[in-house]
Amino acid sequence: MKIAIVTDDGTTISRHFGRAAKYKILTVEDGKISGSEMRAKPGHDQFKEDNHVRLEESGQRHGYGQAAEHRHNRMAEVIADCQVLLCRGMGRGAYESMKARGICPVVTDIVSIDEAVMAYMEGSIFDQVERLH
Repeated sequence: MKIAIVTDDGTTISRHFGRAAKYKILTVEDGKISGSEMRAKPGHDQFKEDNHVRLEESGQRHGYGQAAEHRHNRMAEVIADCQVLLCRGMGRGAYESMKARGICPVVTDIVSIDEAVMAYMEGSIFDQVERLH
């Protein structure tokens, strides 16, 4: 199994999925981490068409619509081989997009990547959907 974690520094989970610069990918086999790598992650700053004010003015919900789907597709392509995505916050549209692609997003308040992955492997982490926006 592969777990993707949004991060900027490789040690902590980024607060916002869309703004994070990287994914840390951990491979878990037989309950142990057997591999680790960093991957660049497309983010809000790379999407020129992303304009929250324009979306609000058009009446469209943040994280939904054709432009948002395009962004989510690009972010998901990088972790298409992962089954789980750990983050500390994300938009509901991104959350639903990841689920639709077979990637299980888990929103947590745990800051440390090591602690969050351990909690996931132990089954003691729970998805805090109230942190979605």
